[in-house]
Amino acid sequence: MLLDPHPPASTAARPDQSRLAYHRTIRPIVYTLSGLAVDQGRLLALDSFRGHLVEVDPLTDNTKVLNTLHASAWLDGVGLSVAEETIWFAQGNCVYWCLLSDLTPQLFVTLPYPVDGVAVWQSTVYVSCQKAGYILIFDRKTQQEITRFHAPGVGPENLTVRGEELWVCDRIEQTVYCMDRATGEVRFSILTPFQQPTGLAFYPTGDGEDLLYVSYTFEEPYIRDNPNAEVPYELTYRDRTFIHPLHFRYFPEGHYTLSNGYLLEMTYVEELSPLEEVETRDLEWRIAIPPNTPRQTLRRIEPIGLPFREEIEDGQRIAVFKFDTLHPHQSCIFGWKALLEVRGLKYQFTFDDVDKIPPLPIEYQSRYLIDDDELAMDTPIIQQAARAAIGTETNLLRKMLKIRNYVYDRLSYSIRPRIDTPDVVIQRGTGSCGEYVGLLLALARLNGIACRTVGRYKCPPYADRQNVPLEPDFNHVWIEFFIPGHGWVPMESNVDDIVEGGPYPTRFFMGLPWYHAEMAKGIPFEKLDTPDDSIEVSIGELAINHIRFNILGELPPP
Repeated sequence: MLLDPHPPASTAARPDQSRLAYHRTIRPIVYTLSGLAVDQGRLLALDSFRGHLVEVDPLTDNTKVLNTLHASAWLDGVGLSVAEETIWFAQGNCVYWCLLSDLTPQLFVTLPYPVDGVAVWQSTVYVSCQKAGYILIFDRKTQQEITRFHAPGVGPENLTVRGEELWVCDRIEQTVYCMDRATGEVRFSILTPFQQPTGLAFYPTGDGEDLLYVSYTFEEPYIRDNPNAEVPYELTYRDRTFIHPLHFRYFPEGHYTLSNGYLLEMTYVEELSPLEEVETRDLEWRIAIPPNTPRQTLRRIEPIGLPFREEIEDGQRIAVFKFDTLHPHQSCIFGWKALLEVRGLKYQFTFDDVDKIPPLPIEYQSRYLIDDDELAMDTPIIQQAARAAIGTETNLLRKMLKIRNYVYDRLSYSIRPRIDTPDVVIQRGTGSCGEYVGLLLALARLNGIACRTVGRYKCPPYADRQNVPLEPDFNHVWIEFFIPGHGWVPMESNVDDIVEGGPYPTRFFMGLPWYHAEMAKGIPFEKLDTPDDSIEVSIGELAINHIRFNILGELPPP
């Protein structure tokens, strides 16, 4: 029996199929996306490169150009919003509207700076402007500005409205903010699973729920095969443009939000390959096991190569591999394979939340305010830096943010063959992630903020490259600082230091994306032990490590 390759669409069946889109990446036939909107169940998008206003089918990627006679007037358009029988977008310094039945742009307002996003709710028009640093609110009838809110992030922002909420996505922050539409207060924020979000819209699924779609547009490097070149393989860039659901759950009692998660298989293996002849007895090789945290769950762990026994160190699980005798030139591989659930995590503490917190417990003072890792906290240059970093600030959160920005102002990222002490690093002006961490620890602890090192690896952040081996180029460390009365919160070491002199994004200040694998909190990730401490070689002189990630699939919504 022959089947019709283009059967008629059944509108009754589509709501039942809508759950198929819960994890589906939509890849419309466009060049770049700069806005999303929903009109009576239709998902609309704006291709700023071609000026195309398109309707996109979330289940099939079918793409239909709606403004076939007006595309040139929509070139370089950004933002998209539908209100009643009108559709709104921005272009340069101007905001435009037009009838859905006509699509000829009409000028609404002109601003001194370029506009990044627009959203309309009844008689109110919201306009985002990165250069101004505000979200401007206009009266739809009079075109007069009513008020303005501070923009929650530092990058270009797009907007949408749902009920009493104003939703904002920020390209640089890699974050979606839920704001109170009347006051501009940020209720919570959500880390997106991909970089460079450019638009957002709530799409009805047919079962009484709204699915938050976010569009992404960025360039990725790749190796191009050029048969006309003398060397056929060359590095170049290509556009990546797609739409993906953003799943989230806000936990107000914990002040944090979880977002899209993935099931990872992580393998950590050591291969014995000593640089010199080494022989030792009763060696214990200790490797930390990934812990359970609010954003990470260890489903399963199994040994590779050799069995291990488990021990608990400071409440964390450790895999201990025992060598009765380690012989010269001995060959062996050993380690573990872990099955992890990981999600994006973002804490939402305000300065007022930490204004009246209890004092730091004594046991934390004696452990997390001391120099226990060559932090040079007794040197004049670090003590002076600790004073200069916070000035007269007393609020813990503001102090930590000022310390981070102080370090970012004085360091630039570079890979180093070894980790120097913070006094050397601050004079040199460059540092690796471990050296950023050392300086952050020293300045925070001198200012009475308990903090600790966390690590150890990041999965290559390609959520759509599933069921293929992914190998990180480097290890990685970051920090956690302690808020009395609340607990430990994360802070990235150096990756937000992306603009010389700032302003610096705060996406990973009290937040971690899904691709971080937490393995050791305040303890060494890996170390060697012998009964008499006779081992005098480092792990790097004894073995080569192999790290592999495999993204098995996206997790259900949190």
